[in-house]
Amino acid sequence: MFSFLGIYVLGRDVAVYSGSIIDVFARLGVSEEAVRSTLARMVKRNLLARHRHGRKMYFGLTGHAAEVLEDGRRRVWETGAVNRDWDGTWTLVGFSLPDSRRSTRHDLRSRLIWAGFGLLQSGLWIAPGTMDVAAILAPLDLGDHVTVLTARSAKPTESADLVRKAFDTEEIAQRYRAFLGRWATPGSPPSAPDDLARQLLLHTDWLQLVRRDPHLPAEHLPEDWPAIRAELVFHTLAREYEPRANTLATTVLDELPL
Repeated sequence: MFSFLGIYVLGRDVAVYSGSIIDVFARLGVSEEAVRSTLARMVKRNLLARHRHGRKMYFGLTGHAAEVLEDGRRRVWETGAVNRDWDGTWTLVGFSLPDSRRSTRHDLRSRLIWAGFGLLQSGLWIAPGTMDVAAILAPLDLGDHVTVLTARSAKPTESADLVRKAFDTEEIAQRYRAFLGRWATPGSPPSAPDDLARQLLLHTDWLQLVRRDPHLPAEHLPEDWPAIRAELVFHTLAREYEPRANTLATTVLDELPL
């Protein structure tokens, strides 16, 4: 759903008829019930807003959703899969929360992982570069429970040691290899009825990859890092699917100007 909204709704002042969203997802084998349930949950989470027009219900983005989707768009199209511009700095986040705030602790960890942080040791997370941690943590009201620093490694610690300790690079590489196996090997890409469905599958797979990628410094990764080839495959297929997918979307989507 995030892929669909990011491609066809983000940056446009429109809401989309629920029935046409159901038609799009039917191409992916998703049931009407599942789509309606997802839309309802996204309304409750302040990601979508309902707009009634006659007897039809349309769904448009909230400001919160636009921020989330714009972040995803930057990760997909601007940040890239490999960090070649690292300046040697690290952002460190340390925290200690009481058991009474267990749910906040879970939200904090989720936000840190989304932002590219890895767990260096108990209660101490790191990410390459200078991160806007204040924006990441603002909704959580952590007060004095969190400490944020920027630093560089010093002897005897090497940056390569920090990468090894805080990030499972083999697991990250395996995810990119799985993407290549799904999209760049004989018999791929996955079967789908048309390029609109293939486009949504491709973007969803790639977004799942980059949102979990901590964007580690290239100099501390293997020369044959699979993200490089995977990114090329994504861009090639995205360009290939886009024209026919857009044409199909124009015929399928019932939109309401806002």
